[in-house]
Amino acid sequence: MHKVPSSSTLGPGGLDLTDAFFAPISDAAPPSSTTRHIKISVVGTGNVGMAIAQTILTQDLADELALLDAKADKLRGEMLDLQHAAAFLPRTKILASTDYKVTAGSDLCIVTAGARQINGESRLNLLQRNVALFRQIIPPLVEHSPDTLLLIVSNPVDVLTYVAWKLSGFPSSRVIGSGTNLDSSRFRFLIADHLDVNAQDVQAYIVGEHGDSSVALWSSISVGGVPILSFLEKNAIAYEKETLENIHKAVVDCAYEVISLKGYTSWAIGYSAANLARSLLRDQRRIHPVSVLAKGLHGIDGEDVFLSLPALLGRGGVLGVTNVHLTEEETERLKESARTIMEVQNQLGL
Repeated sequence: MHKVPSSSTLGPGGLDLTDAFFAPISDAAPPSSTTRHIKISVVGTGNVGMAIAQTILTQDLADELALLDAKADKLRGEMLDLQHAAAFLPRTKILASTDYKVTAGSDLCIVTAGARQINGESRLNLLQRNVALFRQIIPPLVEHSPDTLLLIVSNPVDVLTYVAWKLSGFPSSRVIGSGTNLDSSRFRFLIADHLDVNAQDVQAYIVGEHGDSSVALWSSISVGGVPILSFLEKNAIAYEKETLENIHKAVVDCAYEVISLKGYTSWAIGYSAANLARSLLRDQRRIHPVSVLAKGLHGIDGEDVFLSLPALLGRGGVLGVTNVHLTEEETERLKESARTIMEVQNQLGL
């Protein structure tokens, strides 16, 4: 296990440099027992994992950051590269190892690891390899951090969040998929760009599968608190449904475009995951569209399925799912999205 060098390094003659450097205070109190020590572990140090780690560090979200990967040399290189930036970052202890013990005592474990698709390989075969990988990842994470929250980022995120839930034995509230949190951010940006307003003033959600069957909730979009579709209809302002659908299509195509241009996506999902980590670990009770157990919600019956719905997040994980209004058309599309995910799950034999 590679660790940050200890601050109590011995100098020449066995002199403790810390004792030599600082004058002791006779009545110094011990560290406060009420101080919260936050530890986040990131599993997988590829482009996505390191973008998440870097964002966690710059946003000062953890006291301790543990990196875990099977590739020891790359892992140590990434750790050293981050440690060398210590003078420019908030104080965070950075650990790295191929041994799952490095993740012990984590408050949040973020899983980004996943098998890469081989030329000519079917999507199902790729998914089965990822399930096999999760069988190696999830149990030791749970063993070393039985009270942790699990945030799954690996794709296909909805199915793998379900897999992580089944393998962990955790209540569903403690297993969360990054889902459409990033899709919804892209959605808000495109609407804001179309209307020439700030994206922070746009409330809009993409729900369902993180993928081609995702659902844009047009009926719940508001700009500056004004419901956009109701406003258009009330003021007899003509709008083309095709225009709305094109915006949704652009959201779905965004990731494909980035991948075609630079080979992968990383920065946006890094910010998205850090955004979720902040809401969870700082108990912010913010609402995010993330992949949650959706059985029994919005007419989704039958088998257990994870897909994205606006959920209230806090220190305990998923604290609740909002009763967002859906039109009949949106409800049917959400059910279809659930069926698409379940069809894949049923082939896994879990």
